[in-house]
Amino acid sequence: MPDHPLDVEDLRTRVAKVLDDVLAHQSDVLEQVSPECAPLVETVADLLAGGKRLRPAFCYWGWRGAGGGDDDCIVKAAAALELFQAAALIHDDVMDHSDTRRGMPAVHRRFATLHRGNAWAGDAERFGHAGAILAGDLCLSWSDEVLANCGLGDDRFRAGKALFDRMRTQLMGGQYLDMLEQAVAATGSVGDGGDAGDARDPVERARRVIRFKSAKYTIEHPLLLGGTLAGAEPAVLAAYSGYGLPLGEAFQLRDDILGVFGDPGETGKPAGDDLREGKRTVLVALAVRGADPSQAALVRRLLGDPGLDDGGVARLREVFVDTGALATVEALITDLVAAARTALEDAPVTAEAGAVLSHLIDAATSRAA
Repeated sequence: MPDHPLDVEDLRTRVAKVLDDVLAHQSDVLEQVSPECAPLVETVADLLAGGKRLRPAFCYWGWRGAGGGDDDCIVKAAAALELFQAAALIHDDVMDHSDTRRGMPAVHRRFATLHRGNAWAGDAERFGHAGAILAGDLCLSWSDEVLANCGLGDDRFRAGKALFDRMRTQLMGGQYLDMLEQAVAATGSVGDGGDAGDARDPVERARRVIRFKSAKYTIEHPLLLGGTLAGAEPAVLAAYSGYGLPLGEAFQLRDDILGVFGDPGETGKPAGDDLREGKRTVLVALAVRGADPSQAALVRRLLGDPGLDDGGVARLREVFVDTGALATVEALITDLVAAARTALEDAPVTAEAGAVLSHLIDAATSRAA
């Protein structure tokens, strides 16, 4: 096996080739509108160049685990997930007012800089947001187009498309819940339509957000997409859910920790951005639950402050450590990874896929970015 599980079957290179071909084609399409549309493709191309290709890997090995052979058709289908993720990232950065993504200016910041650099009329920030929304919409449209033209038979495509559509709808719902948590947390309200089962438990509400905003579309749904396209038996699909959902949650919990304690040189985003945005992560919810009055007051004062400096980030880090929130999240990650490993051990999948999926557990949850 290659040094990294994402490189088995030369998958990352093959996905990158599909994406390059897609962008070249779409560049030609937009050229017919005007050469001035070039930044729409250029910004997407730069964003896509920095991806790890986790989602395509889970899709591909979901296919192989269900008995599918190595086939360029599934590589193309898997590449559609990268385009969908790009759409989600671009729009997420607009909603969160994020400055950077993958070590580069966020797409809306790039369009705002383009506006200022040309001394165009109007508001640069508004132009930046509009350009990013359009770029994200294009990625969403292109993801559909790539999946539809991947070359699989009609029956398999229809089954896979239904799952693909469900994945995208649920992610949007999870994104809305994420915004809702930030909006209502300070009031103690759960908003219209709140789930009575988790209304009084901020930790469970935070876990619901990450399941639907990140965990499912990062691992479970890509696995199910690959398996469904391969015609997997129900037992295989059930095993994929048993493996993918806890692993996806562990992946996001690790990402939340890195967002506060990680090295910006590795994560591609400034440390503390989630704190400035007021994200109600599991880490934050656990800290608030375990805080004494002075710690709780500190969190209320600093969380969501867009001007939060390094000193403020350091003080919040202390709260996360001293309340035991960090240790609890680390323990939760360990438990979720163990659940994923157990599900994989019992999964009726091919031996090669099982071995790669086992290594992908570490790739998804390591302490590096």
